[in-house]
Amino acid sequence: MDFPFSLPPVAEHDVIPPAKTDVVVIGGGVMGVMTAWFLRERGLSVVLCEKGRVAAEQSSRNWGWVRQQGRDPAELPIMMEAMRIWQDLPARTGEDLGFRQTGVLYIANRPEEMARHEAWAKIGAAHGTDTRVLSAAEVRGLMKDPGDWPGGIAGGIWTASDARAEPWVAVPALARALVAKGGVVAERCAVRALDMVAGRVAGVVTERGRIACDSVVLAGGAWSALFLGRHGVMLPQLSVISTAAATVPLPEHFAGAVADGNFAFRRRADGGYTLAPGEFREFTIGPHAFRSLRAFLPQVLKDPFGSRYLPAAPAGYPDAWGLKRRWGTEEETPFERMRILNPRPNLKELGKVQDSFARAFPAVGRPALKAAWAGMIDTMPDVVPVVDHVPALPGLVLATGLSGHGFGIGPGMGRVVADLVNGGQVGHDLNRFRWSRFSDGSTLDLGPAL
Repeated sequence: MDFPFSLPPVAEHDVIPPAKTDVVVIGGGVMGVMTAWFLRERGLSVVLCEKGRVAAEQSSRNWGWVRQQGRDPAELPIMMEAMRIWQDLPARTGEDLGFRQTGVLYIANRPEEMARHEAWAKIGAAHGTDTRVLSAAEVRGLMKDPGDWPGGIAGGIWTASDARAEPWVAVPALARALVAKGGVVAERCAVRALDMVAGRVAGVVTERGRIACDSVVLAGGAWSALFLGRHGVMLPQLSVISTAAATVPLPEHFAGAVADGNFAFRRRADGGYTLAPGEFREFTIGPHAFRSLRAFLPQVLKDPFGSRYLPAAPAGYPDAWGLKRRWGTEEETPFERMRILNPRPNLKELGKVQDSFARAFPAVGRPALKAAWAGMIDTMPDVVPVVDHVPALPGLVLATGLSGHGFGIGPGMGRVVADLVNGGQVGHDLNRFRWSRFSDGSTLDLGPAL
């Protein structure tokens, strides 16, 4: 089984980018697309360069959750703005993005887990979310015919205004709407390097030639650290493989999204569910991961047994052993040799998820899968992104490391990044996302996010 959803190119033919623009955005995931969207709304010309296809990596492979619940407190105000933007996007694009406010439910399997959920509910209440703490009976009451729940149900938290959308539908649709706004989307057009003149960004060099510009936004996801490393800049970033699957159409036992320590699921527009392991994750180890170990050590020690470490990434992946990390602007780059990351899903873990779903909903039984896939998440040591100017490379704004939380917050964070580039009012405190937090001697805050 492989990634099942069709991702046609945004344009009918490959686009030749112009020789000059105001801003170049590197990366065609939700972060890059929405940044470019808001740059166009600010009246700036923008070229988005994507080495493969828009949304072909993690932006189409995620769970499809649009959630406020469980967010880091610094992310939450931006996510609340993102929710307002999401509500308007179907009308603004003229397309059905699958956006439905069907709620998000987090289940505590044991009584001792409830303290963590209750603590976040207080954070949510302080920001004005509609999050509620639920008893075990109330949790069961939200679902149709729940059975012997794996791990038990001690209670949970529920945010009815949280939502879902279809990632493989939404992000390409947003890119098409960006083009309709006058933005340029150049797929299969890898950016090889920044063009630095007198110590400042003056453009980029792509596989199709140079583009002069005043500013560049790097929203390269799992590839960001490799790109920065070519310019001698170190970003502590790990690649995390996230496995998911799509079931065949099934009766609706819950309209929204649910997660606990064992598994997670979301109702999809096609009548099936997206399933995923709950807290399981796989890290690929390579040279950059070793250099980043000190920064990630607190996260590893916080949850030493919740991860599987793979000794080597597949050839050509962002932190693969033997991958070329420095190249000239006339050379073929790793971005051109690996257009789309397509990691193998962990079928063993998905089998456990199928078993858990069958116990949770015995009337359905063990759900048949029509597809299974994996994506590569770019994660940071404190599990929140870097959204900031890069001091060593004036003219470059970095927007990466969304750590698996990017699909839902993408519209709000895209607005923030556009105004950061444009010198406008950002409207949120970005101190938590500053570049210097990895080097200024401060202790990294692992946060209360669930």
